[in-house]
Amino acid sequence: MIVYLAVSLTVLAQSARQQTTSTGKKISPTLFGLFFEDINYAADGGLYAEMIQNRSFEYSPADRREWHSLTSWEYITPVFSYGSLNVETNKPIHPNNPHYAVLTIEHVGQPGVGENSKIPENKGVPGVGIKNRGYDHMVVKAGEKYAFSLFACQLSATPVALTVSLQDPRGKILSESKLTVNSKDWNKYTATLTASERSDSTSLVILGTTQGKVGIDIVSLFPENTFKNRQNGLRADLAQLLADMKPAFIRFPGGCLAHGDGLGNMYRWKNTIGPIEQRVEQRNIWGYHQTAGLGYYEYFQFCEDIGAKPLPVLPAAVSCQNSGGTWRIGGTGQKAIPMDEMKDYIQEVLDLIEWANGSVSSTWGAKRAAAGHPKPFNLEFVGIGNEDKITPEFEERFKLIYDAVKAKHPEITVIGTVGPFPDGEDFTKGWKYANNLTVPMVDEHYYQQPDWFVRNQYRYDAYDRKQSHVYLGEYASWGNKLKNAISEAIYMTALERNGDVVDMASYAPLLAKKNHTQWKTDMIFFDNEKVCLTPNYYVQKLFTANQGDYYYDKIVSKNSKDSTLAASCVKDSKTGDIILKLVNGGTASQSMKIDLSAFKKLASQAEQVVIAGSAEAENTLENPQAIAPVQSKIKVSKSFQYNAPAMSLTVIRIKTQS
Repeated sequence: MIVYLAVSLTVLAQSARQQTTSTGKKISPTLFGLFFEDINYAADGGLYAEMIQNRSFEYSPADRREWHSLTSWEYITPVFSYGSLNVETNKPIHPNNPHYAVLTIEHVGQPGVGENSKIPENKGVPGVGIKNRGYDHMVVKAGEKYAFSLFACQLSATPVALTVSLQDPRGKILSESKLTVNSKDWNKYTATLTASERSDSTSLVILGTTQGKVGIDIVSLFPENTFKNRQNGLRADLAQLLADMKPAFIRFPGGCLAHGDGLGNMYRWKNTIGPIEQRVEQRNIWGYHQTAGLGYYEYFQFCEDIGAKPLPVLPAAVSCQNSGGTWRIGGTGQKAIPMDEMKDYIQEVLDLIEWANGSVSSTWGAKRAAAGHPKPFNLEFVGIGNEDKITPEFEERFKLIYDAVKAKHPEITVIGTVGPFPDGEDFTKGWKYANNLTVPMVDEHYYQQPDWFVRNQYRYDAYDRKQSHVYLGEYASWGNKLKNAISEAIYMTALERNGDVVDMASYAPLLAKKNHTQWKTDMIFFDNEKVCLTPNYYVQKLFTANQGDYYYDKIVSKNSKDSTLAASCVKDSKTGDIILKLVNGGTASQSMKIDLSAFKKLASQAEQVVIAGSAEAENTLENPQAIAPVQSKIKVSKSFQYNAPAMSLTVIRIKTQS
């Protein structure tokens, strides 16, 4: 029997600013979205579907001390062939891509001939070449097609024949194609490789099989089955998981990645568009290499593909305060672009808006069109800065950028920053500065223990609605157990309640690759084949996929003495659906009373999704289903009671009858 706790019943939120139950309070329709940063190998080796590591021979000790131009490549001379492999820079395909491999084939052996015929090394395809195992080895599947390409130029008097193959660890050829490099100019050569069988430790092998000398660059291998079958596209399974969340927006490319480790490491958007061979690769602030293959064009395209608004974040003309290895000593490494360079930098920001929204007759709109997208991307938001230390140098440069964007593009909402913590010096100074400038929205960040989110669920109730609004750009509790996710769910009901001042929110970080995780808490873990959806992912998905644009007060009642109980009620005005989110972060089931008398023509049966389990439960790549949502139907009426399981989130979606 369900017993309703009649003692100390309260409504979920008490605020003089909220409207009456019958009309609802209009809240942000873009409240819940995603934040993507290339941390934990989230891009190269992750969401970006390129399978070759160091495809352009641009790795260097600047990325990682032990790395060099041939990292991830192996020089091979099967069947007693011989020659040489070098890396050169004197005739690059483009100045932005200076390194390339030079393969010299002096002698091509003959398999199974003479006295060496019984030696194992004297079997297989002879030649001089290179082998790449990708990011922690490549997985290929039987019958699936893979798009191979490389740029090459003939450096000898005669053409050079190449054999390209996929091979398993024993050297068995799973697919093979032949090419001939016969031009002194850099040209692109392509082939389709179809795997004959599955292998989870595949290598790509390129062999020169005739005498000669050849330059090789930008060696690429993509599954043909990318998300939406896009060329230079995204890994289909990971991208689909994000699309399934139905996020209102995506913030990219960071994070600390955006303002970088020093001025020379800032993420400059112009370096990440255009042909792959012309993009600028560089060291990643998180300690590895980024190819810029997943660049601004791909970010915007992905947003469009899944119906999310793009939210690019540009540096505020200062580098990360933790630049130069100052993470442990309080962050004193912030550097500022010289003032005599600010005019050009401001133009770079304005050019981005023109690139995204300009007509095909504009300078930068024409570049977007040339890349294959003549229609504007309909950019509405631009973030300026990320967790920056609020110094005089920051304030001076931010104001210059903000004023310029506001003057030329008043239709663009500029989002400022108030440091990396929920309080403290930078938070206080950042908020004061933003309000003085009347910045429309500022970006708050914080990572805290689960109980912090429970204690602070009323944080935004007292925020001044007449001042800058909030974008909660990065937040998470420290951990991926169910108790972490439920604490976040409690907090997210409060974000809905305050959706008139909190305009946007996104969990962080998003992706983490096995054996390459640099952050304690993430939403999705993965390897080259499998994914692990955390309880945090399921909570985020239930909120992002069930967003509303009106919040209703006095719908759900609960025991006011229990801070682990929370709920919200929103309406999706596009569908007419009423959406209840009921959270119980306690150790025992609890009853809540739902009063839907304010709504008309409600269906008597609703969709219900429940996430529940042990507080310490978590999913892993080895056991990815320890926690999973359970879908069912539930009967509803104008007034009913719901018994929320211990440690649970329940979402009830009720349709209105036509």
